[in-house]
Amino acid sequence: MAKILVADDETDLEVLIKQKFRQKIREKEYEFIFAVNGRDALEKLQQHPDVDIVITDINMPEMDGLTLLHRLNETSPLIKSVIVSAYGDMANIRAAMNRGAFDFLTKPINFEDFAVTVERTILHVAQIQQTLKALKENNILKMYVDENVLNFMGSREFENALTLNENIEATVVVMDICSFTSISENEPADMVVKLLNNYFEIMVDEIVAQGGHVDKFIGDAIMAVFRGNFHLDRAIDACLAVREKIASLPAVNEHVSFKPNVSIGVNSGEMISGNIGSASLRRLDFTVIGDAVNTAQRLQSAAKQGQIIIAQSAFDKVKESFNCKMVGKVSLKNKATPLVLYEVVD
Repeated sequence: MAKILVADDETDLEVLIKQKFRQKIREKEYEFIFAVNGRDALEKLQQHPDVDIVITDINMPEMDGLTLLHRLNETSPLIKSVIVSAYGDMANIRAAMNRGAFDFLTKPINFEDFAVTVERTILHVAQIQQTLKALKENNILKMYVDENVLNFMGSREFENALTLNENIEATVVVMDICSFTSISENEPADMVVKLLNNYFEIMVDEIVAQGGHVDKFIGDAIMAVFRGNFHLDRAIDACLAVREKIASLPAVNEHVSFKPNVSIGVNSGEMISGNIGSASLRRLDFTVIGDAVNTAQRLQSAAKQGQIIIAQSAFDKVKESFNCKMVGKVSLKNKATPLVLYEVVD
């Protein structure tokens, strides 16, 4: 619904507009707000900040239309204005156009011309709003996506990648911030989100430094995937760095004694990589699934504060590169037999 403010000291204009546009008003296509002068119009704009266009007479008591235009340009530059004036008032019409008026109408008002002008102005406003929305979305996207990725998204290769599903050999890491739920349940939302994002920044930096990528954020946990040469070794190096950086952080403040730490599960193996989700909802995640992924999540659940837990299969591959100690046999959810687990010390 378009919102139109009409400023004119001739009150009979309000009656005529309501009569001529009664169908559009009834069908909620247009909503008209009326003011008797420029000062009244500014007050009405404060009450209705979502006004799309202003139609204003030039000659009005207390505040004229040209002054109103000047104030509109200062306070509400996105609102488009249409000036109403007499035929012989061309100098004022020119002044109004120079001050940013979108169009003008002459008195006595021809309501067919009035209707076309209003429709054209509303369309112009809608185009501006769509452009601003696109720019805003684009700027937000740039905050989260690397420029090279944006260029890739416009390519044929990207279109093919959306439908590419493959079996890969990789390492999955699940990092959870221990006991963070106690903070989220007892502290202000703004503080909780800022705190969590600060922790995530540290974790992500170490993941990226080892060539991994963040697959998803799950509450107060991160799932990351490492591919390529020595993916398991690089994943464990990232985990050790994350554990050290997070453990070195101080308590939140003198009032909140929470001191962060992490519990981590690491697992390697074959998994499926693909674009998974709901196309109808336009929510698709390019992610990994499979038993190897599920096992990494189960290993994280078995990890205690400060522990990096791996299974026997991973230990056999990295035992010469990392100092590990046996945890023992542990029964994991949906696993028929207990697994021998190890903790990566350093």
